[in-house]
Parts: sequence; C-alpha cells; structure tokens
Amino acid sequence: MPMKAELTSHGFEDLTTPEQVDNSLNKPGTTLLVLNSVCGCSAGTARPGVLMAVQNATKKPSQSVTTFAGFDIDAVKQARTYLMPYPPSSPCIAILKDGQLVHMIERHMIEGRPAQMIAANLMDAFEQYC
Repeated sequence: MPMKAELTSHGFEDLTTPEQVDNSLNKPGTTLLVLNSVCGCSAGTARPGVLMAVQNATKKPSQSVTTFAGFDIDAVKQARTYLMPYPPSSPCIAILKDGQLVHMIERHMIEGRPAQMIAANLMDAFEQYC
C-alpha cells in the first residue's frame, strides 16, 4: 500500500478495474500511465523519477494514472493491451495520446538508472507529446 500511495498521494488516479483502465486510457489528450510494482530495484527509482518529471516539467500530461502489478491483476492485464507490441513489463511507464501509445519506458530501461535519468526521459517525452 505505501508503494501505491507514493503515486496516488501525488494525484495519480488509481485504476483497479478493466473498465477504469478503458475509460481513462481512451480519454482525449495525453495520459501518463505507470504500471507500478513492488520490485525494489526498478520501481524504487521509477516512482521517484515519474514524480520528479511531473513536478518539474513545463508541459504535463492531461492525466496521470497508475495500476499495480500483482495487486490489480485484471486492470494491469487490460492496461497491457494498450502497450502492445511491448511484452509485459513491471514496472513500466507509458505515454498515450488520444488512446494510442506514443512513448514507452520498459523495465530494462529503468533498472540500474537513477530517478533523474527517468525524469529526464519523461520530461523530453512530455515536451514532444503534451
């Protein structure tokens, strides 16, 4: 729960059902989606990196949402349908524009990287897509 709250306490909408995923990811505009997880090595830098990006970016997504791998099982399964052709990856960070995937950061791009590097990647993507 504290790992979930790390994002939801900063305004991320918590998607717990497939219906919530569909409703959120199909909205017009730009959506930041974080597939959260308990993985300490990756999620431990992903969450701070995401928060750093959202707090410091000049352009921001219309909405920020999250769902938790291993906890919100059906919601995560539905969210992954929007992330094709990428294989399942937890954690991962995606940007969708008008329901279409435009930017993806997979787990292997998060592992071993500091939060600042993740934030810089996202802020560049925000500039391009938001």
